[in-house]
Amino acid sequence: MQRIRAFAPATVANLGVGFDILGLAVDGLGDFVTVEMSSHPGVEVVEITGDEGKLPRTPEKNTAAIAAQSVLKHLRASTGIRLWLNKGLPLASGLGSSAASAVAAAVATNVLFGETMTREDLLPAVLDAEEAVSGRHADNVAPALLGGIVLITGHTPAEIHRLPIPEGLYLSLVTPDVEVPTAKARAVLPEVIPLKALVHQTGVVAELIHALHVGNIHLLARSMQRDTVVEPARASLIPFLKEAKEVAYRSGALATVISGSGPTLCSLCLTSTDAEAVNLAIAAFYKDENIGATAHATTPSATGASIVEAL
Repeated sequence: MQRIRAFAPATVANLGVGFDILGLAVDGLGDFVTVEMSSHPGVEVVEITGDEGKLPRTPEKNTAAIAAQSVLKHLRASTGIRLWLNKGLPLASGLGSSAASAVAAAVATNVLFGETMTREDLLPAVLDAEEAVSGRHADNVAPALLGGIVLITGHTPAEIHRLPIPEGLYLSLVTPDVEVPTAKARAVLPEVIPLKALVHQTGVVAELIHALHVGNIHLLARSMQRDTVVEPARASLIPFLKEAKEVAYRSGALATVISGSGPTLCSLCLTSTDAEAVNLAIAAFYKDENIGATAHATTPSATGASIVEAL
């Protein structure tokens, strides 16, 4: 095979209360990366589309190229690759955009060179890429790479734990047209957490994990929206967050939380009809406030990254 095209899904990090330790892969949304063999060592970024010219073409600064280069280094490859990136995700949206690019590139490069690495083997490569733009945390790259809902307790495959996906879980994802860079979203977080807040947060994370294991979506929703540390600190970065949540609840959402660092709002719903209704309602609300928004009704993706073309 001389050319491989891979897809990696969008992700919802944190799930409300699990800052940097929980993530969920999303069906139908994501980035595509195409790679082909090159006689020259290293990675050449040939073209990026869908980014409005905002992403760096320099391989050392582009997450897709960094991940691909890390895979090449692991394989001790004497040849290199040429890379095309098609962004299906908006930048700084809270949907794991940089992670999706990195994961798609790592998976495609691995397959191009014979697929000698497992998905778990690729984790260091995608973490290298994520570290370059938003810090070394796996709450986006792990679910994009492996699929499903994951609990992250460290940076090794043994510390990435797959969690059950409840049946009948639907998601509304609404992204208002404002950017919230990860660095800015992390800068507003408190440096010290009171003991009472720590105990509360630990308890609701445990409750969330329990809800997933018993398949109780109502309990999952209750847990997700009980964050008293991160989301309150970030609320000011997302316009009309409180009002948008109220609109979501009136339209059928069980819970609405910030996806990752935002500004995307993730709402839990019991049916696809409810998810579509929440999409329409929140998007209309933001339109009335002279803010554009994009919306998607979706479900969790159990598979993560995939190969879509091999030539």
